[in-house]
Amino acid sequence: MSLRGSVTVTRVEWSKLFAQLKVRLALAACVVGPFVFAAAMRVQTNLPTDTLFGRSVTDSGFATPLVVLGFAALWVFPVLASIVGGDLFSAEDRHGTWVILLTRSRSRIEIFTGKVIAALAFSAIAVTVLALSSIAAGILVVGRQPLIDLSGILLTPGQAAIRVVLAWLTVLLPVFGFTALAVLTSIVTRSSAAGIGLPVVAAMAMQLVAFLDSAPIARQMLMTSGFEAWRGLLTEPTYFGPLLYTTSASLLYVGACLAIAYRVLLRRDAGR
Repeated sequence: MSLRGSVTVTRVEWSKLFAQLKVRLALAACVVGPFVFAAAMRVQTNLPTDTLFGRSVTDSGFATPLVVLGFAALWVFPVLASIVGGDLFSAEDRHGTWVILLTRSRSRIEIFTGKVIAALAFSAIAVTVLALSSIAAGILVVGRQPLIDLSGILLTPGQAAIRVVLAWLTVLLPVFGFTALAVLTSIVTRSSAAGIGLPVVAAMAMQLVAFLDSAPIARQMLMTSGFEAWRGLLTEPTYFGPLLYTTSASLLYVGACLAIAYRVLLRRDAGR
């Protein structure tokens, strides 16, 4: 494998991605959605009081990105992780272009690496855009008021901003885990519908399992638990135990899914 070859594949995949309407619409939704949410919360009296920081969405602009973060954990993150990762490989089956790709000058590892980098990069960009839009919506629509954390401690605007950014950063690895799962599903099933849909179904199943009476360590090993580990950053004192467990679990999911996916691709017949 050469770095130049992988970068070339990534560049080609990026040009193909941003020519797709679904990719542009997904990023547009990440930009517009938080502003619509913040504006709706501003004009109505019924607040999402059953969610973390839901009572504070009209009192501090820094509560808005945290409420959006909580909502996104339900299904938005798995969808953003799968919309590209679940289609990059199966699209070649759909268009019948594997025979062209696998017989050209780029090796299978370069093709695999370039496509995976493109999928992970899109997931990271989508989450970043959603995070920045949520923070901007909260500050512009509500304001830069201090935020009361989960322990009842008043955080200054500077402290609140740092905690919010760190909270959003913690979800990147679980999102990468679902991206890797989407890549694996896409390669194994050769179906874009399965590549995009099955990781979302898996996320819902993990959320249901988390509600069962199981050991805490078992729940923390679920990828969806990584979407909730940020709560420890909004307490006094902060605690990192769940975040360490979920980070380790996400790394395991990423490594295992990509390793299996590459093995399947390696054995693929160029003519099939």
